[in-house]
Amino acid sequence: MNEQKLLVEHIPEFLQYCELDRNLSPLTVKTYGYYLNSFGNWLATEDKPLKPSQLSEEIIREYRLYLSRYVNPLTGPLAKNTQNYFLIVIRAFLRYLARKDIKSLSPEQVDLGKSRDRNITFLTKDHLDQILIQPDTEKDTGLRDRAILELLFSTGLRVSELTKLDRDKVNLKTQEFGVIGKGGKARVVFLSTRAKEWLARYLSRRLDQARPLFIRYSGKKDEEISSGEKMRLTPRSVERLVVKYAKKANVPIKTTPHSLRHLFATDLLRNGADIRSVQEMLGHKNVATTQIYTHVTNKRLREVHEQFHSQ
Repeated sequence: MNEQKLLVEHIPEFLQYCELDRNLSPLTVKTYGYYLNSFGNWLATEDKPLKPSQLSEEIIREYRLYLSRYVNPLTGPLAKNTQNYFLIVIRAFLRYLARKDIKSLSPEQVDLGKSRDRNITFLTKDHLDQILIQPDTEKDTGLRDRAILELLFSTGLRVSELTKLDRDKVNLKTQEFGVIGKGGKARVVFLSTRAKEWLARYLSRRLDQARPLFIRYSGKKDEEISSGEKMRLTPRSVERLVVKYAKKANVPIKTTPHSLRHLFATDLLRNGADIRSVQEMLGHKNVATTQIYTHVTNKRLREVHEQFHSQ
């Protein structure tokens, strides 16, 4: 029966498999669905109602050509990395078909386009120092914002991980606590002494009983409803406050919460941490993801080479 189904008719089953068996996040499953449905729409436009066994390298090559020539009316051509994301999801789909003994193209036959290494512009410690002194810590919002900035740099948390934190889960005494990151991956993160002190100052000023670690101070109070859940600060709110303080500090590069995560990683590497340890602290599943940060150590390595290597 499976052999009679069209290729696109297996997509809903694959997405269900991703959700239930692979335990991928709803957002990741939604993204997979977008990429695969885009591929299905292209097949329909090209009048290619394929069964899995009819998918060929030539058809994939035609689709790659389509992606390389596609121009979004709002954002322009697709970046090479974005084109590859479409193909990576197709590979995952084909691996699923193989797992179900459904004959189709081998995932290894889906070639990816060669892309340049990502050129990431990093914050410096000097930039960070200027950002940290911007919040007015005499105010409740300023004290909260300073604690947020210190926590982001101390732990390397993703902004989504930070906003999910509850105050009773952060152990100031041991200066460490657990988080659940992407794909349900658990890890331990650590508070620096400075981050602990600012977080303690912020919490000592909190008079509410709301559960979230970081709350909004504007709008309707919600202490009685769901333990203050509606007062929880959102990722977008944290993004806005980081941008605001970076602008006030005249930081010349685009700055986001993820910029502080980058600085966390590069600071560790510059000071001699091994990449596997940094991988664990960032919560990366694959060390290759962590390796985008290693190029920032090249300058120090060059200085060591010039100083100690025989000319």
